[in-house]
Amino acid sequence: MGSLPAVTRSKFQRSVIAVSAAAALLSAGGALALSPAASADSSAEGRVVELVNQARAGAGCAAVKADSRLADAAQAHSADMANRSYFAHTSQDGSTFSQRITRAGYPSPGAENIAMGQQTAEQVMDAWMKSPGHKANILNCSLKTIGVGVEPSGWYWTQDFGR
Repeated sequence: MGSLPAVTRSKFQRSVIAVSAAAALLSAGGALALSPAASADSSAEGRVVELVNQARAGAGCAAVKADSRLADAAQAHSADMANRSYFAHTSQDGSTFSQRITRAGYPSPGAENIAMGQQTAEQVMDAWMKSPGHKANILNCSLKTIGVGVEPSGWYWTQDFGR
């Protein structure tokens, strides 16, 4: 581990200790229960999904489920916008959100929200919920799945939804 920075090494060591303790508990016949906070996705993308589902619950919609294909499409679009310095639903190669989602392997594209500049999940959700079109996508009860991508260089955000 000599090549890892001290901070990374410390996090790595704590993770190894936690996994070792959990394995020992399970092998001894014990139960392992994760609290909701411990099992929740603490990433900005995961937080956006949580906030989307809170807003949907308030509107009487079922929660959307995270889908890795949609997340891949969303992340790729956020990265593309950041790398090429543009902000649009249509990529510079002419592809639409539906085409990008289908290309990522998801068969039923639904909608897309994009944003730029917000530095937290709460800030981007606040902006989307203040925009009638973005809010309509978030609260569209026919949408069942979601993928979120964020590119911190410029803070480009993409939400892709599926049916």
